[in-house]
Amino acid sequence: MPAPTIKICGVTTPAAIDAAIAARADYVGFNFYPPSPRFLSSANAATLADHVHGRVMTVGVFVDADDATIAEAIASGRLDAIQLHGSETPERAAQVKARFGLPVWKALSVATAEDIARAQTYRDAADFILFDAKTPKGALPGGMGLTFDWELLATYRGPLPWGLAGGLTPGNVGNAVGASAAPMVDTSSGVESAPGVKDTNLIAAFCRAARP
Repeated sequence: MPAPTIKICGVTTPAAIDAAIAARADYVGFNFYPPSPRFLSSANAATLADHVHGRVMTVGVFVDADDATIAEAIASGRLDAIQLHGSETPERAAQVKARFGLPVWKALSVATAEDIARAQTYRDAADFILFDAKTPKGALPGGMGLTFDWELLATYRGPLPWGLAGGLTPGNVGNAVGASAAPMVDTSSGVESAPGVKDTNLIAAFCRAARP
């Protein structure tokens, strides 16, 4: 099985970006959801985009955002892809893809096999599916350190490329890849010393564990 690609999500500092690049991560995520402790303003996103300057792919994370919010973030963060992490329908995903001309990732909250089956409905609307752990009602839609049964994905053969998120850490990502055969892994809180505070040593350890 090929080694998975890696996304370090919710980066907020140049040091976190440097650590992700040094550890050979493939993507960094910029979070544009205001309630998140990893939220980036347009000004901060522009500063980080200057620091990235083409060294790694950037993915903007949005939760039920309107077109104006997405457009501003694309301009400031110079995004390579758009991740929809809310309740966006296939129709909304298709609209975003057509409007902005960037790859669209759709995050799906998973607790059961039925949740995974929803990926089929996005086959003509999105470019990539990210399976994340379902969070409690009223909680943030991601970045909560929760996991789900990775073996639900062991035999998954969906219509789109996909990745695994939800509570992944340096200590469990190897097991997660082994159980799910995930071609891509995404971490946020799993490489933090406090909510929204990335730990450069944990970023390095995560990437080593994901690609032994």
